Amino acid sequence: MHEQVYINLPVKDVKRSRKFFTSLGYGINEQYSDDKALCVLFSDNIIAMLLHQDFIATFTNKPIAMADTQTGVLVCLKCENKAEVDALVAKALAAGGTTPMESKDYGFMYQHGFQDLDGHCWELVSMPAAQS
Repeated sequence: MHEQVYINLPVKDVKRSRKFFTSLGYGINEQYSDDKALCVLFSDNIIAMLLHQDFIATFTNKPIAMADTQTGVLVCLKCENKAEVDALVAKALAAGGTTPMESKDYGFMYQHGFQDLDGHCWELVSMPAAQS
């Protein structure tokens, strides 16, 4: 089956996105990054390609939904625990991101998240009962 997930998202400023995501502690694959694209490594199997809005338009005939005014996708990343969720949200806020909603604790799942500098929503969850 599939070995990796690549999430392709439009951004307005690739350099600004690089600074934001590296300040959150994520790595960059320089082999696939340049002034039009940034390859952000969330894990060995979860990769985001942050593509300049003009560049991503070359991959589709549809209009590009810009996340500062529209929601095209909600990306959710599983964290080890509530502390990791809260720490990542704090780093995102310190780097200029925002939190679109308050945290929620459902008992079986803790949820919070942030919006990056382009408005993309990054949900973060901890599900202790589902830990393997």
